[in-house]
Amino acid sequence: MRFIFKTAYDQDINLAKHGGHVVAYGLLALCLCTAPWLLEEYWLAQLTFVLIYGIVGLGLMLLAGFTGLFSIGHAAFMGVGAYVAAVMSAHGVSFPVSVLASAGLSAMVGAVVGLPALRVKGIYLGIATLSFGFIVEEGLARWESVTGGNAGMHVKTIQVLGWQADNGNKFYAVCLVLAVLCTLAVLNLLRSSTGRAFVAIRDSEISAQSMGIHLARYKTLSFMLSAALAGVGGSLYAHKMQFISPDQFGILQSVDLLLMVVIGGLGSVHGAFLGAIFLITMPQLITLGKDFLPTFIGQAPGLQALVYGVVLIGFVMFEPMGLYGRWLKVRTWFELFPFYRQGMFKRQKSFQKSDRLK
Repeated sequence: MRFIFKTAYDQDINLAKHGGHVVAYGLLALCLCTAPWLLEEYWLAQLTFVLIYGIVGLGLMLLAGFTGLFSIGHAAFMGVGAYVAAVMSAHGVSFPVSVLASAGLSAMVGAVVGLPALRVKGIYLGIATLSFGFIVEEGLARWESVTGGNAGMHVKTIQVLGWQADNGNKFYAVCLVLAVLCTLAVLNLLRSSTGRAFVAIRDSEISAQSMGIHLARYKTLSFMLSAALAGVGGSLYAHKMQFISPDQFGILQSVDLLLMVVIGGLGSVHGAFLGAIFLITMPQLITLGKDFLPTFIGQAPGLQALVYGVVLIGFVMFEPMGLYGRWLKVRTWFELFPFYRQGMFKRQKSFQKSDRLK
């Protein structure tokens, strides 16, 4: 078991709490940087999608996991960012400008959507965001002069001062840089007074308000930041697919995003990327598993939805903290071995939600 004795104030603000973190994240960075030379083109493309969905998951995790506001129409923000990037790239705008515009416009839309969060919460907020998702999808389909309607529109490759990300390796490098920047930004935000205000609102709105936290301001800010990250992910998604249409950002995509953060582990930055890995690899595993199933089961059209539903129910019932929660238990088991106790991880009552996420 590791015990950290702090002897300086700088230890409270360090991202790496001890030497083990430095080694683990150093090895992870090394693997990610060398992935283009270690992986085949197909698996590198899957890893690129993990980074893209990880950025979107960071935004939804900030909203749902750290502020306690659920959104069932989050794919709409992703769609706004994707179409802004597509339109601006079609007019020859450089990628850094277009990705900033995607984040900015998505944040503005998020501020508008965040208004219902000031009066409703829980399932009613979910219904409000779901309605917004339908509105955005229909608006993208009807605004044919700009978006191309249901026929969709093609997206040009990333261009920065004459340099083009015209192959998988270059595009992966762009996604990796943006994923690292977004992750560092979220980590630093959560350590600030704003991040602590988000967590306080999640734990108890009444207690947060009694401590002087302006609920309307911080709820709106949470929606804006979450939408901005979704916009960044949407712009990368558009350039990766090179063709987008309104049906790519519908209710099914929103459900996948919510499923991603729930299975990854609400209330943890790691959970956003673990959920993205699950979202990308699960269809591949289902496809491989079809060969070992009877024909009438393997060829059933709703097999993937059935598997997703069973997995989600399993996590909600037996592992509510998701994949990251399971990893914490496995790590603790190894740290305490052979002094591990059978009932150590049984659910216990806690006074605050944050106590269950430590």
